[in-house]
Amino acid sequence: MTKIKVNQDHSGKPVELFYEDIGSGAPVVLIHGWPVSQQMWENQILAIASKGFRVISYDRRGFGQSSKPWDGYDYDTLADDLKGLLVALDLTGVTLVGFSMGGGEIARYMGKYSGERVSKVAFVSAITPFLLKTDNNPDGVDKSVFDGMIDGLTKDRPAFLETFGKGFFGVSALHHSVSSAVLDWNQSLALPASLKGTLDCVRAFSETDFREDLKKITVPTLIIHGKDDKTVPFEASGERTAKLIPSATFKAYDGAPHGLFITHKDQLNKDLLEFLDA
Repeated sequence: MTKIKVNQDHSGKPVELFYEDIGSGAPVVLIHGWPVSQQMWENQILAIASKGFRVISYDRRGFGQSSKPWDGYDYDTLADDLKGLLVALDLTGVTLVGFSMGGGEIARYMGKYSGERVSKVAFVSAITPFLLKTDNNPDGVDKSVFDGMIDGLTKDRPAFLETFGKGFFGVSALHHSVSSAVLDWNQSLALPASLKGTLDCVRAFSETDFREDLKKITVPTLIIHGKDDKTVPFEASGERTAKLIPSATFKAYDGAPHGLFITHKDQLNKDLLEFLDA
């Protein structure tokens, strides 16, 4: 099991991130979404490593096989964890690819560390720029939605995640975008996470404002978002992120739900590889 020490928890105990490091060539770091683990990227890892890139994917603290500390689920700390990984592996000229919650790590890292070691970034179904509806963010999502997630997770986390997974992939009674086996697999990636980390991350990805962070991004940027994303609504996220980074390449996928890394994996892999090769 490959782990790397990146930070400390409130008691001073080291936080270790589990990671996989596959292939050789220019480095690509994949940052997973909530509430799963780096294993969500298996199709992208295969496609990208096969084309001559070095692919590093890691489990965020609290998820997968990484340490599960009590605290540290705010984006400043998560960005510190990402920096710790880049420094420990001595990665330079990195392309960061963040899915959903992982887009927040990219934004905060770029804002906090001025893009050190990074040459390109890609936001996939990302939660940026600011999900929560507030007086100065009227196009956001009402807080009651996130309160409902917290309540559901607290009452019966497995049941909540089972229902959440269907919406994640756009599954309904009449639309079977993925198999029941994929839903089971997705559930298996989510359940090893700590309950505390899972809950704290809902507050982090819903309440953190990344608008100023995004304005500091100057490297080549790719934004991909599904128009039928009901988990992180297209209008509240991908479309607005593109407006804050006007130089970015923006690709809106017709008919794609949140979990497009599975439902539209061939299209996603193609677009990521074109971006990496550019």
